[in-house]
Amino acid sequence: MDTWVLWFLLLQSILQYPQPVGDGLDEVTCLLVEARAKFQEEEKIRLEHEVEQLVLKQVARAWGDLLWSALQHWQVWVHAGLLLHLLALWYIWRKRSLRREEGAEGNGGANEEEGRNVDANEEAAGNEEGNDENGQENHNDDGNAQQGNNVAENEVANGDFDYDMGRWVMERIQWPVQDLEKGCQWTTALMEKFAIYFRLILSNSFHPVLKPAIGVGSAFEGWSPREQDVVYQVLIPMTPPRGHSFHMELDTARQTHMRNFRIRVQQECTCSREQWGTKMLCFLHHPEEELRSNQDPSLLHTLCTDSYLDVQKTARWFCQLVKAIWPALPQAHNWHLVLLPSTRSCQFKVSNGKESYCIEMLFGVRQGNSDIFVSSQPRPYYTSSTIWPETYAVAEMKFFKYIARKAPPDSLHLKCLQFFTRLQLGSGFSTYTTKTIVMHLLSILPLSRWCRRHFVRRLIDISESLHTCVEVRCLNHFIEGNLRLPAGIILPPHVLTAGNYNLFHDLVMDPVAHSQAISQHVDLHDWLSQIINKEQ
Repeated sequence: MDTWVLWFLLLQSILQYPQPVGDGLDEVTCLLVEARAKFQEEEKIRLEHEVEQLVLKQVARAWGDLLWSALQHWQVWVHAGLLLHLLALWYIWRKRSLRREEGAEGNGGANEEEGRNVDANEEAAGNEEGNDENGQENHNDDGNAQQGNNVAENEVANGDFDYDMGRWVMERIQWPVQDLEKGCQWTTALMEKFAIYFRLILSNSFHPVLKPAIGVGSAFEGWSPREQDVVYQVLIPMTPPRGHSFHMELDTARQTHMRNFRIRVQQECTCSREQWGTKMLCFLHHPEEELRSNQDPSLLHTLCTDSYLDVQKTARWFCQLVKAIWPALPQAHNWHLVLLPSTRSCQFKVSNGKESYCIEMLFGVRQGNSDIFVSSQPRPYYTSSTIWPETYAVAEMKFFKYIARKAPPDSLHLKCLQFFTRLQLGSGFSTYTTKTIVMHLLSILPLSRWCRRHFVRRLIDISESLHTCVEVRCLNHFIEGNLRLPAGIILPPHVLTAGNYNLFHDLVMDPVAHSQAISQHVDLHDWLSQIINKEQ
């Protein structure tokens, strides 16, 4: 037993005892060591090469960014230099233009001097020789206008700076999306259908006789201060029914600068008509019981208050009439009508699912044979139900129609008016203020100078005219007292001979309002300058 243990321990010691290491490694081990060393050397070289390439890329990128930044700064300076150069050219042109227009441009017509009018007329004589007194058009004017258009086209072809500037500004303006001409045509067609039924229904009544509607307001003048929600206004003249007459009385109870009237309704004797076979009883000479049982009531007992025609009663009657007639019209098959709240007119909206139109039907009485009416159109201040303010809407519409006939095809006078009225919305100045200034400028400046190459200049003229009027606190009404209106516009004697009516009378009486108006114009002018001088 002990012998076997001894042999076991001896064998274990031989197996576990380490073998002696020689002076050199065997051949395989040497090859492995050399291969590993070579691999490590190549890996080191590869890593150093990658680090070198990475460093070069970072340096190249940094130089590229630096060069691109420098290039961008260079472009900015080039653009800035070019812009300064263009502004310098525009400033030189403006100074020359002001010298040429000196004596022709004033404060928008607020205080037009006779010398300025003579200069403007002489300047306009080369393009159009007015023959307003005879109501005839001069064919030579058409030739001059055509020649002026050809010159303008040549200037555009040569890269006219003013033309490009006008185009740039116009491209930044959002114009109304609604087709005004189409809306006016649709409204006119609707009013013609209404007029047919008005004649049929009211022919034997004692309500006012309704005449064909007249399109008035901005839409029928060819422009709109709003991008959407255009209101198409029409004025429906009224004449007295049988056995009645209208008498206008100037209202002096309220001291205002715009004239207001009352329409007194008076019954007239119709006994002679009975002898001619007319089936009508005389309101003056027949007993009331006989009148009540055999004849409709007099206008005095339906639409009047204290013998005066009442605006609100007339408006309610008119809305009921429109609502009753609508189902019989051809438009009712495809359009839906909704009456809108109104106390002094008949407003409604028609729509067919794709299009819609907002229409306001005003009513009024013509003063004599003129284009001046007293109408139901409300004033900004409180107006009694028996007060009918004087309106110049028909005369102003005729003036714009006259300008449209005389102006060259590329005239942008309506675009100027439309843009500036939209610009001043909410500024404190009324749309009528801007319209009045533009009408004065149209009567002073030749119509050939309202084309695209003069677009920016005309916008500046409107702003400067407004500034001058605010400074001097005076903006004369365009129609009242204007002796130089086209021959087709007829004014009654009291309007023709009236003195200048100052639309800025409140600024004279209220220094605080004057200071506010100056501040409002500064904001308006800054806004206009930003649009004109905005970097392209």
